Amino acid sequence: MNYKDLADMIFPNAKEISYYEAKYPERNLKEGAVVSRFAPSPTGFVHIGGLYQALVAREMAKKTEGVFFLRVEDTDQKREVENGVTGIVNSLKDFDMLPDEGMITDNEEIGNYGPYKQSLRKDIYEAYAKYLLEQGKAYPCFCTQEEGEEIRKKQESAKIRPGYYGVWAKCRNLTVEEAAEKIKNGEKYIIRFKSPGREDKKIKHHDVIKGNVDFPENDQDIVIIKADGLPTYHFAHAVDDHLMRTTLVIRSDEWLSSVPLHLQLFHELGFKAPKYAHIAPIMKNDNGNKRKLSKRKDPEAAVNYYKEEGIPVNAVKEYLLNIANSNFENWRIANPDKSINEFDFQLNKMSVSGALFDMVKLLDIGKTVISKMTAEEVYQNSLKWAKEYDKELEEMLNDKEFSLKVLGIERGNKKPRKDISKWSDVKNSIIYMYDNKFKPESYEYAKINNKEEVKKILELYLAEYFDIDDDKDTWFNKIKDLAEKVGYAREVKEYKANPENYPGHVGDISTVIRVSLTGRQNTPDMYEIMQVIGKESVQKRLEKAIR
Repeated sequence: MNYKDLADMIFPNAKEISYYEAKYPERNLKEGAVVSRFAPSPTGFVHIGGLYQALVAREMAKKTEGVFFLRVEDTDQKREVENGVTGIVNSLKDFDMLPDEGMITDNEEIGNYGPYKQSLRKDIYEAYAKYLLEQGKAYPCFCTQEEGEEIRKKQESAKIRPGYYGVWAKCRNLTVEEAAEKIKNGEKYIIRFKSPGREDKKIKHHDVIKGNVDFPENDQDIVIIKADGLPTYHFAHAVDDHLMRTTLVIRSDEWLSSVPLHLQLFHELGFKAPKYAHIAPIMKNDNGNKRKLSKRKDPEAAVNYYKEEGIPVNAVKEYLLNIANSNFENWRIANPDKSINEFDFQLNKMSVSGALFDMVKLLDIGKTVISKMTAEEVYQNSLKWAKEYDKELEEMLNDKEFSLKVLGIERGNKKPRKDISKWSDVKNSIIYMYDNKFKPESYEYAKINNKEEVKKILELYLAEYFDIDDDKDTWFNKIKDLAEKVGYAREVKEYKANPENYPGHVGDISTVIRVSLTGRQNTPDMYEIMQVIGKESVQKRLEKAIR
């Protein structure tokens, strides 16, 4: 009996690997085109670090006219969550990052290199596992869980490296006949890779981001096919990346230590290995200590958080590019109105150490992104968000014509308003504009807060100076006239030059009117607010404040 006989006994129905090599040929792409992938497991929500990797992988494929695909690595079915694949697909969809190929719903896919779900590729893995068995590069292992535990305990007490290797690999040296006999007797087994490596030897590797790194060779006989017949991640990813013709693997740097094993698998399977780029994780400042963003501790670790908060998609992507490439910020300053798609992303400009997550910076980017939108764009995005998360805002926005006027205040000019950083800010930033929502319990009048003085200013304004048909200059000159009439400086600079001559200036007078109209000391342009709410509302609000 030989290796081939044993392989036939274990995988009697597996096809020759030549069948799959022909079925998934080299891609017909131009030279230098990158084939990259996002390959998450459906074991929970998509982490912002995963979205970050997907963005980088997609950027590299896009800029080289390559292919970005989504593969779902669902071989660990114990940890799979309900609707896990749908969550992954929807997260990419929410961020306008749908793949060129791969899964597009829970059970639909596009592309010629599928199936793109590992659990549907069992026959492919069997073919390549059989190939390794035929070559004597893999073997069945009959060790029970208890035996594995015993090996680990002995290694721990002897203070040596844990694992299944060398003298600890009990089934490695079984003869073909011994293995066949055990199988015939119904003993359960898994398939292990027979590593040709030695731990005292070094391998040199060039990582696209980290540069040159060297490691001890892999000497572990890892499991490649589990007892349930499904492959382990290590084996499946090597077979998949080869057959899907992946040229660049973007992944978290926690996988860096797996490089010796992965390169060894590629080599022993006769594959050309892809290039690897290991990305540093996104970090968080936790009381002065840096740590990874945690699924358990940090709500912002989940990509759903950004959708629920209503942070614009482009703001999140722009922020991630900002983290990814140190030159992005200068590019944005030089090109304030260009699409992020025009930025020339470079892998070699990625940081080797983890970037700190900065919510303040992200929300600042959100303000800038929203400030450049038209009133219609802000309206549509706010309404879409409100329909899912805020019924009150949705009801306010039902009056589209009025809402567009409200959202159009200080928009489209050289210095647009920047008071909205996310869609969940919209309600609070505009609620006072709606008469049925404007119910101030009190008025906080800054400098002028004597009730009689406030009343006098408002009564005078309504009686002598208010005319809704005034243009902006006329309107503001009338407020200056009002200031002068009640003994305040017409100009701020007048007041600053001789503060002893006046109780205040025109700005203090306009603040009285602003607070009475809106219930707030800080708002966008007051003239525009008056024009939008109209004469009747202005009069009613000022009269209410007088009362």
